[in-house]
Amino acid sequence: MAQARHPLDPLAADEIRAAAALLRAERGLGPRVRFVIVALEEPSKDVVRRFAPGDPIDREAFAVLFDPDAGATYEAVVSVTTGEVRAWRIVPGVQPGITGDEVLECAAAVEAHPEFREALRARGIADSDSLLIEAWTIGHYALQEDRGRRLVWTPIWVRSDLSQNAYARPVEGLIAVVDLALMEVVRIEDHGVVPLPPPSGRYTADAVGPLREDLRPLEIAQPEGPSFELDGWEVRWQKWRLRVGFTPREGLVLHTVGYEDKGRVRSVLHRASYAELFVPYGDPSPGQYRKNVFDVGEYGIGFYLNSLELGCDCLGVIRYLNVDVPTGHGEALTIRNAICIHEEDYGLLWKHYDWQSERAELRRSRRLVISTIATVDNYEYGFFWYLYQDGTIESEVKLTGIVVTSAVAPGEAPRYGTLVAPQLSAPNHQHFFCARLDMCVDGEENTVYEVHTEPAPIGPTNPHGNAFAAVATPLRREQDSGQVVDPLSGRFWKIENRSVLNALVEPVAYRLMPGSNVLPLAHPEAPLRRRAAFAEQHLWVTPYDPAERYPAGDYPNQHPGGAGLPEWTAANRPIEKADVVLWYTLGSHHIPRPEDWPVMPVQRVGFKLEPLGFFDGNPSLDVPPPHGHGHHHDHQSP
Repeated sequence: MAQARHPLDPLAADEIRAAAALLRAERGLGPRVRFVIVALEEPSKDVVRRFAPGDPIDREAFAVLFDPDAGATYEAVVSVTTGEVRAWRIVPGVQPGITGDEVLECAAAVEAHPEFREALRARGIADSDSLLIEAWTIGHYALQEDRGRRLVWTPIWVRSDLSQNAYARPVEGLIAVVDLALMEVVRIEDHGVVPLPPPSGRYTADAVGPLREDLRPLEIAQPEGPSFELDGWEVRWQKWRLRVGFTPREGLVLHTVGYEDKGRVRSVLHRASYAELFVPYGDPSPGQYRKNVFDVGEYGIGFYLNSLELGCDCLGVIRYLNVDVPTGHGEALTIRNAICIHEEDYGLLWKHYDWQSERAELRRSRRLVISTIATVDNYEYGFFWYLYQDGTIESEVKLTGIVVTSAVAPGEAPRYGTLVAPQLSAPNHQHFFCARLDMCVDGEENTVYEVHTEPAPIGPTNPHGNAFAAVATPLRREQDSGQVVDPLSGRFWKIENRSVLNALVEPVAYRLMPGSNVLPLAHPEAPLRRRAAFAEQHLWVTPYDPAERYPAGDYPNQHPGGAGLPEWTAANRPIEKADVVLWYTLGSHHIPRPEDWPVMPVQRVGFKLEPLGFFDGNPSLDVPPPHGHGHHHDHQSP
């Protein structure tokens, strides 16, 4: 097998295959056992800190398996270095995530079902038509008699040929409920025939008519190559040092993020990822009410990464990383060019014009971009991490793709959605992304503060009524950390290390600056909302525990709710001067519009981590001036 160069390197294809083969042999696994996850069992922080290049590495794989014959879920830890199974346990009462193999087999089982074929004929759908049958997890909407079964339900669309928009013609009211363990149709639900919408929504260049002719080429050239270095999975750019990682469940991961300052690399983050993505839909109709999905916990966002293309997904001088993912049968697939790394010009970094000396000093900003794009059925999710020369880390999610659709009768106006084409509705929905930020601000003794700004009362210290000041409150225990954004008071959260002082004899810190955000709008008692309790707050803070990885719990599939963050934080553990994890949830609120059809322009949500006294001054003063930049300004003095 190829030798890993660092303990945090993601599993390679031969390691995935070796782990699966070892489990099959040692545990006597039958051919129907599915490998849901095979990923790196990440080493402890101590192991990572002590590692030096050339040290021996014990490579462990963590696996989740499902035996459909026994209806049992198992977890295992395998050393692919020594060839031994080090841990094996059954996990009772859970349903693991859905594999890609199950999705394809489910569609085939539904399409072949005679009652389903008869319902299609009643709607005038021919055998020659192409069907899109998706397998959506059923959440907590299973009937009482079906509890304990491994269930999905199937929204359906039809098109006469593959050149048409796959989501333009929903087969409204026709649903199959499928048991994935038995791979059999449990029932066909037919809630009544709704006429198929007319074909619409082609969006390829050859289908939209004349294209704009006034768009000139925009070339990005770096004749001396990029300014970053990529050594395996390690990235060095400007003063940033970090490792890129990957898991099939979370997708892109950042490890050991630090900034070189005065000759040493100062830590900021130990690990950063998006640990959950919850999408609730707001249409209560019989064919739509089940729509909610946990794309990370129920499917694994990493399985759905795109192979990125130069000039399309990324511009400039690009370095790509391939990733390897397991199949349900214990093989491995390589997604080429899954992670893109490049630089971007980002406009003005800083500037000042001194009118007395008639001198202007300015610097242009450049940022390093580390990104992936995943296609999960109709939606594309772009996950972008930006590193800036002034010590800022920004994360942005870009949402595009095609809005999910339902059919309405001619002349009907949808109550809980938007008409985007004749007889075609896009339902109201939201997206909640939970970022897991394992902080390490100049070490692990971190304290989190809620900071907002308050006006001072008029009085002796504020006689003119113009004063206002920031108020910082330490979050001492987990129950203190339940926070929501408040842009009207300028709320942010400071992560401070009281053990390290800057030149002003103040503790060093970073701050989490929220962007636009929302809260869930489904009723508090709705089953889908109970399952995503992490989204009830924008910020949670917990003490680091390597077993606490996912905000909705390890197994959200068909879980009734309450797992993950609500369960952990009930202990109300101390979080002051501790190794802390911040869980920040950002919400995208989508009331669709006709302009979102047939393909949706990008929407963006995100947040920033900014230095707050981490440095003694502006750390980007040493960025060189732009080429050809002069010092004198041609404006007249005021």
